[in-house]
Amino acid sequence: LPAERLAYMLDDSGVPLVLTQAALRESVPAREGVAVLAVDALAERLAAESIENPQRGAGAGSLAYVIYTSGSTGRPKGVMNAHRGVVNRLVWMQAHFGIGADDVVLQKTPFGFDVSVWEFFWPLQQGACLVMARPEGHRDPLYLQEVIERRGVTTMHFVPSMLQQFVETADPARCGSLLRVVCSGEALPPALVERFYDRFPAPVALTNLYGPTEAAVDVSCWTCPREASAGVVPIGRPVWNTALYVLDAALRPMPVGTPGELYIGGVQVARGYLDRPGLTAERFVPDPFSAEGGARLYRTGDRARWRADGAIEYLGRLDFQVKVRGFRIELGEIEARLAEHPEVREAVVVAREDAPGETRLVAYIVGEAETGALRDRLRQSLPEYMVPAAFVPLDALPLTPNGKLDRKALPAPEYAAGGEYVAPRTPAEEVLAGIWAEVLRLERVGVHDNFFDLGGHSLLIMRLLAKIQATFDLEISIRTVFSMPTLEALAAEIERMIYEDAATMSEFEAEQLPQFNPIAGV
Repeated sequence: LPAERLAYMLDDSGVPLVLTQAALRESVPAREGVAVLAVDALAERLAAESIENPQRGAGAGSLAYVIYTSGSTGRPKGVMNAHRGVVNRLVWMQAHFGIGADDVVLQKTPFGFDVSVWEFFWPLQQGACLVMARPEGHRDPLYLQEVIERRGVTTMHFVPSMLQQFVETADPARCGSLLRVVCSGEALPPALVERFYDRFPAPVALTNLYGPTEAAVDVSCWTCPREASAGVVPIGRPVWNTALYVLDAALRPMPVGTPGELYIGGVQVARGYLDRPGLTAERFVPDPFSAEGGARLYRTGDRARWRADGAIEYLGRLDFQVKVRGFRIELGEIEARLAEHPEVREAVVVAREDAPGETRLVAYIVGEAETGALRDRLRQSLPEYMVPAAFVPLDALPLTPNGKLDRKALPAPEYAAGGEYVAPRTPAEEVLAGIWAEVLRLERVGVHDNFFDLGGHSLLIMRLLAKIQATFDLEISIRTVFSMPTLEALAAEIERMIYEDAATMSEFEAEQLPQFNPIAGV
């Protein structure tokens, strides 16, 4: 996260203490009254502490954690979840899946997202093995395959867009230990379920979970059958001590098969938003179906309907919140940041799927602001996944006859180089340009083009790295692409790595090189 966003979260939450590691100490913004401890530098001090369990001061209703989500007003909002909701969720999960001491759970979700809550605590509660992926490892299917094989992982989580990459990249024969794959964070496409089961044989099972941060991770569950079924993959039925309602605007239940808004009730509903009473009152409403005093429903903003078999189908959003590659994004937060620029008169951000399976954020700008300046400005305050892939300048926003924004009339972006085209000059640049053009679906790519300015994102990076490995027989890290985003820089790094490898070869190894090599002279 950018330093500005970290500083906001520290100020808004009012935490008195930050736990970090020595290598990350400098990235924690300095704040008056906030102590910062690097836990890996406290070995002697911690070893001297008592090994007795401290007295428990928290109760079922005590605050367990606050996780920040994107906010439609331009400010992230902290969601407050209590212990009872988290415990209910964990106890239900154990009863449903039943892991034991022989199981290995892979923890790969960044802990700013609530899926990490069960990834950490569920295996530790049950005496299973907890394996933590390396930083950024959750984006790399080849690395995940290696960890699964080496550590015998039985249980892991994916957002559907990442599962798609994993299914097409990983070798099922190296993932034979897998028993449970859990999906959540996005709608799960039926074609992906079918493809998963085609490639990964029994006994591995694919389960679809649903739940917002405002309700202790997940509130419904559906185990996908191996037999292909047409239509939407359901989000399933409620977990223990949780109620799901599909209601109209007057909070009246909708009949089976009729769409309405999905509401959540029961023990997993969060306290609300930290220091945001107005927003809390808007989204957490009195529960008319509960006999418990003070019970509330959480309005999800999701459109859903009941099926005849008692499962629920998710049908999309009722507002402008979107999910992109599993990240929950309020488009209003991005628009508010853009509107702060003095040369932006109007700004609208949408999530477009102009190519199947490729959802990207696109910003439409009325004003004189330059794209590069806007992108740099957003990166100072927003995480990378919230920075639009394209910025489209408009003379005016399209309007409907009644004066409202006509979102359907917003033009598709053209992903192209920002400056003058410079053709590849070296064999490495030429081959890499072809790979970029294929991955980004462009006719040509120039030497000075930037991968992200052309519409690249984290999942496309994984396709890029897989093709680089197949072509050059090199393993490039995700961090290398972020630090060397231009074709010129990345090609130079590839050349450096190839020549470095060649310099350490024996004469026999050099003779075994294939006849074709994209780098002349090696």
